[in-house]
Amino acid sequence: MTVLHPVLAEVTERLRERSRESRADYLRRIDGAQGGSVHRERLSCGNLAHGFAACGATDKERLREGHAPNLAIINAYNDMLSAHQPYERYPELIRNVARDIGITAQMAGGVPAMCDGITQGRAGMEMSLFSRDLIAMATAISLSHDMFDGALYLGICDKIVPGLLIGALSFGHLPGIFVPSGPMPSGISNEQKSKVRQAYAEGKATKAELLEAEAASYHAPGTCTFYGTANSNQMLMEIMGLHLPGASFVAPDTPLRDALTREAVLRVAELSAPGSSHLPLGHIVDERAIVNGVIGLHATGGSTNHLLHLVAIARAAGIELRWDDFDALSSVIPLLARVYPNGYADVNQFHEAGGMAFLIDQLLSQGLLHADVRTVFGTGMDGYTQVPHIDDAGALVWKPVSRESGNRGVLRGVAEPFRADGGLRMLSGNLGRAVIKVSSVPEDRQVIEAPAIVFHDQDDVRKAFERGELNRDFIAVVRFQGPQAIGMPELHKLTPTLSVLQDRGHRIALLTDGRMSGASGRVPAAIHVTPEAQDNGAIARIRDGDIVRLDAVNGRLDVLVDAAEFEARVPATADLSAHQFGLGRELFGMFRRNATTADLGAGVF
Repeated sequence: MTVLHPVLAEVTERLRERSRESRADYLRRIDGAQGGSVHRERLSCGNLAHGFAACGATDKERLREGHAPNLAIINAYNDMLSAHQPYERYPELIRNVARDIGITAQMAGGVPAMCDGITQGRAGMEMSLFSRDLIAMATAISLSHDMFDGALYLGICDKIVPGLLIGALSFGHLPGIFVPSGPMPSGISNEQKSKVRQAYAEGKATKAELLEAEAASYHAPGTCTFYGTANSNQMLMEIMGLHLPGASFVAPDTPLRDALTREAVLRVAELSAPGSSHLPLGHIVDERAIVNGVIGLHATGGSTNHLLHLVAIARAAGIELRWDDFDALSSVIPLLARVYPNGYADVNQFHEAGGMAFLIDQLLSQGLLHADVRTVFGTGMDGYTQVPHIDDAGALVWKPVSRESGNRGVLRGVAEPFRADGGLRMLSGNLGRAVIKVSSVPEDRQVIEAPAIVFHDQDDVRKAFERGELNRDFIAVVRFQGPQAIGMPELHKLTPTLSVLQDRGHRIALLTDGRMSGASGRVPAAIHVTPEAQDNGAIARIRDGDIVRLDAVNGRLDVLVDAAEFEARVPATADLSAHQFGLGRELFGMFRRNATTADLGAGVF
């Protein structure tokens, strides 16, 4: 057996020791809620009658009898999200499979599912991060009836999967499995789309040309094919053992996708039945699974949003994950994948090259992943080195993945990584702490020292660009974007503008207490700055012209101003009243008033 890398062992033991009391308390709570039989047996006759009143005769009889598992379906379906549109027919498919094996499944609840791609740069984006916590609450409400013995969680995109998992962990005594829908077919290349976006930002392409390029990229049911937060979510669910092996990137509405969904029902039914196979979700998501998730992010150059989400997910399981843990693991986990915006390929090409099975196999071979975990597949991580297929008889089978990458420009083994270290790094200095994604930043741009230009709104950056004021070296400081200010929106709208300036040869960077996303690319961006400006963080004392040094090589983020002078400055304030009301934003006051700092997950729990 391959020996676990000593840094992984050290980080995991430190995490386990730090979390000893909170994890023990969490396990006591979920084990106390578990009981020894199906949950409906504890309901009164009135409770139970309400629970099956609308069912057909067969399901009603099984629920009355009360001995067979009843599965909850938590669905994030809506027509507007291409990734979630395929879920429209999943509940009926799941119910039919359940009936075929003598159990029942009920649609327990729907959760909201907003699209960051649609709200990008709009007022709705300010609700995006809080929607994660709202989804967690909606998930818990859906499971609150004591009618269920296991659950299937149907979700894909940015805040939806983290929200579903946080909610599922609050009912962690229930077994559960996450059921993806898969990516859309490849459209025009992401590189082509990016070029049109930059041309539009420079006034060299029309709006009609831009829309044509966007529509050719986002063109069908399924997840967007670049490696943003949505696809990072799928990677995480697989490497944490919450998907079936190889399920993450199988195309929607195909025989293999439907076979994997059917198998998910069979697996959660087995996990939900009383007996030796019973496995609560809260016992799967332990310190080892969380560390595996962090490793997956580093090995693939995944979304920076998971510096928030994984911390919040871990806390929901009683585990105190810290940014320092990400940093320690980054030094030893090689970058094995280059998927746009970290490279030219999309997730379909990544999957065809060997995908998750190849990645997991490579990491395991060098002791760079915990193998001895519990998973919904019933194996350790070794079971996830297999690829699903439909055999000649029409049955779903798994075969070992090839030890050779199908495309070394997309996916490589540990002997020849794209980088020796991970794609996410922590920064610290007299400006506080921040996160940077370096997997696609050119090496000569990983240290930027330049004068600050301060903005309080991302639209002001674009206006300054259009006025010709940004044709020079600078660091754009976009502040009052944090969770306590306006909800920590993504600032991905800045990417085309800043990319144009970088391509002109200027040395530029972004510094913000807001977010970028998995789509952040070649421009160095120190994000999630904490303490945030609204909390009187040091970022609120930066002035135009201050020299700021962003050093991703040594993990430093500093303003080069006399310490006494800088400390004596009165922090800037911002009029945020325009962000507090209208378009439903007044309903999110709870989040702004109670959100934790970015390094604690930026949530209200």
